[in-house]
Amino acid sequence: MTEPILYERDASIAIITLNRPESLNAFNQDMRLKLIEATDRARDDAAVRVVVLTGAGRCFSAGADLKAGFGNGADVERSLNGEYGPSLLNLRDMAKPVIAAVNGFAAGIGLSYALVCDLVVMGENAFLLSPFANIGLIPDGGATWLLARALGYRRAYQMAIECEKLPAADCLSLGLANRLAQDDKVADAARTWAHDLSRRAPLALARSKQLMRGAGRWDYAQAIGEEAALQHLCIDSADCREGIEAFLEKRKPEFNGD
Repeated sequence: MTEPILYERDASIAIITLNRPESLNAFNQDMRLKLIEATDRARDDAAVRVVVLTGAGRCFSAGADLKAGFGNGADVERSLNGEYGPSLLNLRDMAKPVIAAVNGFAAGIGLSYALVCDLVVMGENAFLLSPFANIGLIPDGGATWLLARALGYRRAYQMAIECEKLPAADCLSLGLANRLAQDDKVADAARTWAHDLSRRAPLALARSKQLMRGAGRWDYAQAIGEEAALQHLCIDSADCREGIEAFLEKRKPEFNGD
């Protein structure tokens, strides 16, 4: 039986692949549960410095598997909270960058998985889509939160209720994507970027992520204080000493995450 989630280690990066290409990587229960395991594994492996999330075949993910059925409203609520929520929160909260490599398209809750990642690489002909309104549903998996903060209320609401396809070039200009790549090179581009990031200081990457993720909760004065507390820890780290020494010695630093 084909595994619905593939997990690969490549030096200090982990590649997690949604692997139901015959179903456009649509989520069934097995895939949901295996993705929790994979994101737990990436989160907890100290040797992993960067994570890539991508999809096998023609697209990143078409969202939930409609052929598998939803059950009733209570079933869906339990699934969103207990089977989707843990992996989405793992991607958001793990102390390492996560890059989404969006080939083809990311739709439905697949959109949520792409946008919850810290960085996004899209194929030149890829697109994002929130199709829920076409079947009388609302965006889920945190998509309303993610879209409203990225696009602003009016643009996000329009995208949701009109089920608008947002092409890669627009995603780039709107800040939903960081980089575009040739359609057949998206995963390679994300992997290369991940290796580049893995050579940077892990503590700086983790704490920058922590601060950026928390920025919406603080006013400016609070942000100064939060930064100061974490800068205190960074300044006292071995990585900071190594970075300064490497700069003065005109060489590339070797960071260990200490």
